Amino acid sequence: MKFKPLTPSDYTTLKPFFAGQRHPLCPYSLSSIIAWTTEVYQPCWAIHDDILFVYANFTRRKENSHLLLPISPDREHSPEELAEISRQTGYSTYWFVPEDYLERYGKNSLDKFFIIEQQNGYDDYVYRTEDLASLVGSKYSKKRNLIKQFERNYSEKAGTLIIKTISPEDVPGCLEFLDKWCEERDCNVDRDEDLYCEWNATRNALHNINTLGFRSVMLSIDGMTQAFGIASQLTETMSALHFQKASAQFKGLYQFFDRECARRLFPGLEYINKESDMGVPGLIQTKHSYHPVMMVKSYKLIFKE
Repeated sequence: MKFKPLTPSDYTTLKPFFAGQRHPLCPYSLSSIIAWTTEVYQPCWAIHDDILFVYANFTRRKENSHLLLPISPDREHSPEELAEISRQTGYSTYWFVPEDYLERYGKNSLDKFFIIEQQNGYDDYVYRTEDLASLVGSKYSKKRNLIKQFERNYSEKAGTLIIKTISPEDVPGCLEFLDKWCEERDCNVDRDEDLYCEWNATRNALHNINTLGFRSVMLSIDGMTQAFGIASQLTETMSALHFQKASAQFKGLYQFFDRECARRLFPGLEYINKESDMGVPGLIQTKHSYHPVMMVKSYKLIFKE
């Protein structure tokens, strides 16, 4: 099996493999896989027996290199088949194995071939779209109050506020806003760290906003970009909100914009996956404050050679 680098030009070729994609973890979005490419991380792909295989190649931290579960619209691979793939390819580790895969096959079946480790910090937060779009109930009262404060100062009708899909003409403004966001957090200090990788992935997504199947929304105030969100469809019932940035200088903007993302990006899907918290305390607090309906646990499978 010969792997080659995965690039934006491969999107159209590989998209059919993700039809009916069943895994509720964000790393199984083709759009996201491509966007997260950096100089230290290169996703690679191969097709064998009409199955897509994705290998994440880390050039510096080789111990982090891994396979995803094989991707096919028609079938799922058993633990025994995964073990055989590891034998054939020489790649011994699978990352981002969702908990429901372990439940379907059982610990005894997996233990024959693999060491099982939970990936702490990489559990995905899943919300009901309707909950985030309506914010009904006492548990969201603080967020509704913040939204009202924001709406008193800024209005689409008054022309100070514009919400729209990101077009190619909007990308430079979004990139400028993203760079300011990065500077405030020193995210470009260590190029191996998650925050830098996220900044780089967001840039890649913006540069390929119309070619990688993303849906997007942006918000500007007085002509300046102050927030944007980028999402893709993950499963038949779930979208993935990969990148969401909002300026902290406008009180209530984040809460207002988060509600707009839920209303505008994938209103026909029941769930929104907002990815993991990567162990960042601020993200943990924010994500829990929106009351997820489920957490999708992520596991490693390490082949017992």
